[in-house]
Amino acid sequence: MLPGWHNSGPDHWQSRWQSAHGFTRVEQHNWDFPLRGDWMMQLEETVLTHPNAVLVAHSLGCILVAAWAAHTMNAHLVKAALLVAPADVERPEMQLMLHSWSPIVRERLPFKSTLVASRNDPFCSFMRASVLAQAWGSHLTDCGMSGHVNTDSCLGDWPQGLALLHDLLKEEAPHGH
Repeated sequence: MLPGWHNSGPDHWQSRWQSAHGFTRVEQHNWDFPLRGDWMMQLEETVLTHPNAVLVAHSLGCILVAAWAAHTMNAHLVKAALLVAPADVERPEMQLMLHSWSPIVRERLPFKSTLVASRNDPFCSFMRASVLAQAWGSHLTDCGMSGHVNTDSCLGDWPQGLALLHDLLKEEAPHGH
């Protein structure tokens, strides 16, 4: 579980999944003043201790996955990623607080991924999310009018998201090395 800026509260689907399914949350040193390098290091350490990881990222967590994947030597330890409601950190109003996160890394992810985007996300337009999905080589899933796909979206346990995660893992294609 890779929460975004300010972490995911108890009613967020990430927290509900974590308690229901025993998923591991990547804990960050500072949720309120996130530094990309620091967050990347935390993800690196977690992946090294959880080989064959499936990353489930929300908001800033999606931007973290792209940045980490472009710099790590350990991307092969990740099986897949579910990227939900990426935050557009390049928007002018985000620059002051999240300056270390721009520009967004736009390299193809070295593992399978699905990007879930909402039509009315206040932090990233659907068009922008689809551009990121294309850059990252992610399958784009439209989740309609779901806001930022967070606690305010009143998704509860978000079973549709869990179904997308299961679909992503089912499509495991054999790798030829």
